[in-house]
Amino acid sequence: MRNSIFKTAVLCFLVGISSCVCAANKDAKSDKEGKVIHINNAEFNQKVADVNANEWKYLGDKPCILDFYATWCGPCRMISPYLDELANEYKGQIYIYKIDVDKERELGRMFGATSIPLLVFIPQDGQAQMARGAMSKNELKNAIETVLLKKQK
Repeated sequence: MRNSIFKTAVLCFLVGISSCVCAANKDAKSDKEGKVIHINNAEFNQKVADVNANEWKYLGDKPCILDFYATWCGPCRMISPYLDELANEYKGQIYIYKIDVDKERELGRMFGATSIPLLVFIPQDGQAQMARGAMSKNELKNAIETVLLKKQK
């Protein structure tokens, strides 16, 4: 009897956790401004650039940051809260897209994401710039200001 109560409690706990994870993932994938947006290959083709096109053309209506990351990567986990804060701070001005290199291997290969985190700063006009490795919040903010929003310091 005690064993079946324990199994039922564990099952309820696991169902509860999976519901929370599903809700968090749904919220993370939303297009609401002020949030980091997790995208896959198909969404990348619609929001960032058509990977099958002959030339690079950014499709967004605002500058963006691409964050190539993996869930197991310590430096990726370190900068994730900074990106969340900056997405909210710069809402309406930029997009921040996260791309899981374990799930979207082809996109990772296309951008040479052999070392992560790999951040790609894509201004509305001009050349994209890449940064490999973890950055401080101040470094990320400076890149947003100077590369994406083109403010002079």
